[in-house]
Amino acid sequence: MKMLMSVEFPLEPFNSLVRSGKAGEIMSHILETIKPEAAYFTEQDGKRGGVFVIDVKNSADVPFFAEPFFLKFEASCKFRILMNPADLQSAGLDKLGKQWA
Repeated sequence: MKMLMSVEFPLEPFNSLVRSGKAGEIMSHILETIKPEAAYFTEQDGKRGGVFVIDVKNSADVPFFAEPFFLKFEASCKFRILMNPADLQSAGLDKLGKQWA
C-alpha cells in the first residue's frame, strides 16, 4: 500500500555530517536503497525534513524504510496511509454513511 513517510532530521548529527561532506552521500545511499516513488525535502517544525511516497507491502517492511534514517541521522519517522481517488471511491463511504448516520 502507498504510504507517506515524513522524516524530521535533528540538527545533530545532520549538521556535523554536512560539515564533513558525508550527508549527501548517506542520503543518496538511503534513497537508492528504499527507492521511494517520490522524494521531497522541506522544513518541518523549523528543522530539516523529508517527505517520501513509498510502497509498503506489509507492516514488517516499515523498519526497512525507517531504520536507515534512525541509524544514520537519528531522525524521527512518521507513516501515513495514502489513498488515490479510485481507492477513496471504492471505500464504501455511502454504505458507511448510512451505517453510522
